[in-house]
Amino acid sequence: MDLYPSRRRSSHPKAIGKQPEEQIGVQEKRYRLFGAMRITEILVYFMVTIPVLLVLVVIFGQDSSDQGNGFANAARIIQIKPEPNVTTSLDVSTTMQRDQKQNDLSLLGGLLVSGFKKDSCLSRYQSHLYRKASPHKPSLHLLSKLRAYEELHKRCGPGTRPYTNAERLLKPKQTGDDDDSESQGCKYVVWMEFSGLGNRIISIASAFLYAMLTDRVLLVEGGEQLDDLFCEPFLDTTWLLPKDFTLTHQFNGFGQDSAQCHGDMLKRKLINESSVSSLSHLYLHLAHDYNEHDKMFFCGEDQSLLKNVPWLIMRTNNFFAPSLFLIPSFQEELGSMFPDKGTVFHHLGRYLFHPSNHVWGLITRYYQAYLAKADERIGLQIRVFDEKSGVSPQVTKQIVSCVQNEELLPKLSKSREQQKQPSEEEEVKLKAVLVTSLTTGCFEILKTMYWETPTVTRDVVAIHQPSHEGHQQTEKLMHNRKAWAEMYLLSLTDKLVISAWSTFGYVAQGLGGSRAWILYKQENQTALNPPCGRAMSSDPCFHAPPYYDCKAKQGTDTGNVVPHVRHCEDISWGLKLVDRS
Repeated sequence: MDLYPSRRRSSHPKAIGKQPEEQIGVQEKRYRLFGAMRITEILVYFMVTIPVLLVLVVIFGQDSSDQGNGFANAARIIQIKPEPNVTTSLDVSTTMQRDQKQNDLSLLGGLLVSGFKKDSCLSRYQSHLYRKASPHKPSLHLLSKLRAYEELHKRCGPGTRPYTNAERLLKPKQTGDDDDSESQGCKYVVWMEFSGLGNRIISIASAFLYAMLTDRVLLVEGGEQLDDLFCEPFLDTTWLLPKDFTLTHQFNGFGQDSAQCHGDMLKRKLINESSVSSLSHLYLHLAHDYNEHDKMFFCGEDQSLLKNVPWLIMRTNNFFAPSLFLIPSFQEELGSMFPDKGTVFHHLGRYLFHPSNHVWGLITRYYQAYLAKADERIGLQIRVFDEKSGVSPQVTKQIVSCVQNEELLPKLSKSREQQKQPSEEEEVKLKAVLVTSLTTGCFEILKTMYWETPTVTRDVVAIHQPSHEGHQQTEKLMHNRKAWAEMYLLSLTDKLVISAWSTFGYVAQGLGGSRAWILYKQENQTALNPPCGRAMSSDPCFHAPPYYDCKAKQGTDTGNVVPHVRHCEDISWGLKLVDRS
């Protein structure tokens, strides 16, 4: 009989679990090794599968059902990028297309060239950010002519050897260096500073067109003021006439009775092929007061004589381009340059006239402050030629009738129902009206009208006027800065109303490429019906065209010679370019 049964029972499990010490150690090692292997396999599994899944998500995207998936969230954070020097053909193509589109917008469809220092003329590269893309594309022939002109100006412009040699011809008893091959073929048209800023801009554009047609270099007088208002339009050269130009001191004496005035020489029968060959320069009087002999400039026969004169000095305040289209020797070339005839100033104006950095600051600051947030921008240019009388009640009534009848601005509400506040569901538009005028009369009336009474459409109308100089002050630089800034701001509007006869309005309309509504000129304070009408094209009106048939040598209506040169909407005797359609 076992006296200690408990010990005997407990001894059995000890016997069963009893193993050598080294065997226990081996088993523990196996367990540890197995655990380590499992952890490694798991880690390897995740290291392989997670990147693969991430790649699949990036490649194939994710639909709405994956929005809660952790990989989808990770894909937003982790961006898988190619090596720095590795790009796909799709990436390259997309980038090139984007850059090309941006370049095409900033260079206005090839109208402008690159290469200018951006800081020297911000408007050249930024204007497309403020203006809608033009529906009028420049023709390939126009672009080719501009590129050819740029090369000519660079070769013959101020500071070059050909220019110096050509200027010697203007000095007594001196001739050019005939042995210098570089100087051959350099001829010039010099635009003389004259009239107000609007007239200057449209007449410079006309002179430039003439220069391109006759292979001449355009140089403009104006020095510091023009340089302050506009950037240089041509790369690596200048269009400004040097201050020390040989004939500058004679400019004030040039007139219709001058010894070398083209018209006066014709009158005295001193111009023929032999006499012209000895002339170093001729003065062209093409201002509004020119006579019948001066107007012979627009005859093909006289153009044949003028082509051999090295220097043509031109005084003009007109947009005389329409009459160039009536000269037989120019017609084919002009037709190729401008298939759409009513876009001459639109293309040449955007090519030549870029606001200087100072003026560009005036433009952009005002635009951002008052116009940028509007749903629609309406320009209203008011010019009253009798500055002493200001804007009369009749003129104000005409303006209000025009903008409301043409639905440019909404009419004012009369019923109480319409005067209630609009509900949250109703869409209320903000219309910003930019008024430019020498006085504040019309601005104050419009502002009060649209502030005190709601509109029938519930739209909000805000009236703004940048300046009110009182009267035209062409000789003052700051006055011209403001005038140029306001012309440009008007050209950025969606719809435009301009005053009859006003070159200020013509410039705004032409740069914007729009067909403005023209406020007809009142006579004897009589009410007009209709108060305004739509322009046929965006080109300016030639206020003082010749009425002469050069071939028949008799008077004729030059507004009925070709379908694309017609009489103006605001001046019955004027001429303007229009599209055939």
